[in-house]
Amino acid sequence: MAEHIPEIIDTDFRSALRRLVEAGRLQTYAPEADTELEIAGILKRRDGDRALLFPKVKGFDIPVMGNFLCSQANCEAAFGIDFRGIRKLIGRALANPLEPKVVDDAPWKQNVHLRDIDIGALLPVLKHTEKDPGRFITAGIVIVKDPETGVYNASYHRLQLVGPDRTAVKLDFGRHLRLAFERAQRRGMDLPIAVCIGTDLGVLYTAATMGSQMPETSDEIKAAGGLAGRPVEVCRGVTQDLLIPAGTEIVLEGVLKHDQFVHEGPFGEFIGYMSADGDAPVFQVTSLSHRNAPIYFAINGFGRETVMLRKYVMEASLLKVLESAVPIVNDVCMTAGGLHRFHAVISLRKGSPQHDGLQRNAMLASFGALKDLDQVIAVDDDIDIHDPFDVEYALATRMEASRDLLVIPDGRGHEYVRVGRNGIRAKLAIDATVPFEQRGRYTRVQFKAVDIDDRDFVSTDPRQLSWLAGQA
Repeated sequence: MAEHIPEIIDTDFRSALRRLVEAGRLQTYAPEADTELEIAGILKRRDGDRALLFPKVKGFDIPVMGNFLCSQANCEAAFGIDFRGIRKLIGRALANPLEPKVVDDAPWKQNVHLRDIDIGALLPVLKHTEKDPGRFITAGIVIVKDPETGVYNASYHRLQLVGPDRTAVKLDFGRHLRLAFERAQRRGMDLPIAVCIGTDLGVLYTAATMGSQMPETSDEIKAAGGLAGRPVEVCRGVTQDLLIPAGTEIVLEGVLKHDQFVHEGPFGEFIGYMSADGDAPVFQVTSLSHRNAPIYFAINGFGRETVMLRKYVMEASLLKVLESAVPIVNDVCMTAGGLHRFHAVISLRKGSPQHDGLQRNAMLASFGALKDLDQVIAVDDDIDIHDPFDVEYALATRMEASRDLLVIPDGRGHEYVRVGRNGIRAKLAIDATVPFEQRGRYTRVQFKAVDIDDRDFVSTDPRQLSWLAGQA
C-alpha cells in the first residue's frame, strides 16, 4: 500500500466494507448466532483479527457486523492505504475541515418508524457480558448541535436500552455532549440528538478525537470532510432539526430529557473492568430509520476495536503537537499494551549535541498534549517504535534507571484507571536515548543485505540427514 494520501477518498461505510472483502479481511460466521452474550463472545474470541459478519441472528432479519476496525490490517484495508497514510488523513482532517453538503434524501430514510417504536425488537442490540444489566448500543455516534454555540459535535457514547423507545446515555465528564446537555438543562429544555449506527468512515474516526486537537469549537462532521478531501453529505432528520450523515445504516432520533434520569450501567469498558453505574439522562426516541437491508454495527466495550479506533487519531494529534514543539521528533506510537491511549513511544532524530535534552522536552510536551497519557518512552531513530521487541531492547541496553526515569506526581489521567485516585496518577517518562556524541558506541551490528526468494526454502527431508540417524 502506498504511503501517499489521495486528494479524495471514498469514506462511505459500505465502500469500506467492500474494500475489506476485497482484501480478505471480512469473514462470515455461518451458524445462527444469539444477541444474548454469544455474538459478543465470538467477537472477543476473534479480537484483533478479521472483521466478522453474522448474517443469521436469532430473532432478527438484520445482520450484525463487528471487529470492523480492530486491527491494523483491517484499518488499512478499510481505507485502502497504510497506517501512516491514515494518520496523514487524520492530520488533514484536523487542519482542513470542510463544510458538509446538505442533500434532500438519504438511504437511511428508506424505512422510517414513527409509532410503536421498539428498539429492542427492531434492532439486534447485544448483551455483551453476564454482568451487564441489559442490552447496550455500543457503536452509536451521537450527533448534537450545541444549544449555545450552534457547533455540531459527533462522539461515541454507550446507550443502555431501558424501555421500548428509551435508552440511557452515559455522559462522561469533560465530554462535549455533556457540556451541551448541561447548557440545555440550564435553559430547561430537552436536547435534540441523533444516533448513527454504521456511518461514514471519516465520521467514525473524527468522532474518536478528543483533547486539544478537537476543542468544542470544532465540528467532527466538518473534520470528516477534511479527512475525505470532499464534504460529507448530510440530510435533515425526520423528527429532529439536525443534519445527519447521509451514508448511515441506522438512525435513532430523539431528545435527551433535561429532567428525566435512570440508573445506567455498569458496563464492561475498554479498560477491562466494569465501569461504575449511576444516574444518566433518558434518550426519548422519536423515530427509528434505516436503509433497506441495513447492517447493525456493534463494538465490544472491552475489545481491541474500542481502542484501535483512537490509535491513529491520537498518534496524529500527538505528532501535530510534538513536531511543532520539538522539531527532531521523528514518529510516535501509541502502544497496544497501553490500550493505544495510556502509553506512547517517541522516536527522535538527534543531529548534534545541541539536540541532547530535547527528548525530555518532547516527553513532557506529550503529557500536555494527551491528558490520558501515563507513560512515555523516548528512543533514538534507529529503534523501530512499532516493534515491541525493539523498544524493550532500547530499555534493556540504553536506559539507566537511576538517571533516566522521570516521575511527575499527581497528574490528571483517566478516571477508569483504578490504580489512580479518581483520575489522579503519577506520570512516568523513560529516557532510552543515548547522548549524540556516544551514538557510535551504540551502533548495532550490521549484516549484509541479501536478496532471497522464499521459494528457495523447502521442508527438510530427514532421509537426507545421515547424522540425524546416527550415521555421521
